[in-house]
Amino acid sequence: MNLGLENKVVLVTAASKGLGRAMATCFAAEGATVVLASRSAESLAATAAEIREETGREVFWQAADLASAEDIRTLVAATAERHGALHVLINNTGGPPAGNFAATADAAWQAAFEGVLLSAVRCIREALPHLRRSGCGRILNVASSSFKQPLDNLILSNTFRTALVGLAKSLATELAPDGILINTLGPGRIATDRLASLDRMRAERQGVSPDEVRRLAEGQIPLGRYGEPSEFARMAVFLASAANSYVTGQAFLVDGGLVKAI
Repeated sequence: MNLGLENKVVLVTAASKGLGRAMATCFAAEGATVVLASRSAESLAATAAEIREETGREVFWQAADLASAEDIRTLVAATAERHGALHVLINNTGGPPAGNFAATADAAWQAAFEGVLLSAVRCIREALPHLRRSGCGRILNVASSSFKQPLDNLILSNTFRTALVGLAKSLATELAPDGILINTLGPGRIATDRLASLDRMRAERQGVSPDEVRRLAEGQIPLGRYGEPSEFARMAVFLASAANSYVTGQAFLVDGGLVKAI
């Protein structure tokens, strides 16, 4: 299948590690011109060099704090100016802190709103003129399996990742006349540093080892294992490619069958 990504300009946020890095690598391997963004210039430079080595493609980067409206404006403008276009926007962010409702103060709610939801709103707003001009714009919001089934002790993620689905569903109608498709993709238990950290926290609460937490979690997944970031990335790349020409406003899980909700 030809994904039609050769020399398409793809901006991936929170791309220095985890799912962002995996998606950026997969886009580069398909011939796209990839721009990485995250807060740490040092991490971005290292990741860009690694992806170049792995794929043979030139990879660019720009440091940006997604909680800053000005940083987002600069990021999108610099991407479009340098490469002459922007075809694909991948809205990806780090997960907000774990915690239940009683333990979560206003400051944490505000930070999660700005980091997860408002950052996506701002990135889309800045990218839209360029996506419209491209004639084939694609937007993908990376959320969580919590939009189908809330996760214990993750009240902030449950709330704001789910909001991304509502945003995409609304924008699918508004952006369809411009030929822009927008979808949401939720990872289940994908083997990233974020998941390892959550497993360690759960292990501490339960008084068991992280290996025991993982063993029990894998027992609940029909495929019997954690997913690999590359498996998530392949689904993301398809949804954001020209091969997807008729799917918009939808929310999908990459979870090995974990969530049983219809």
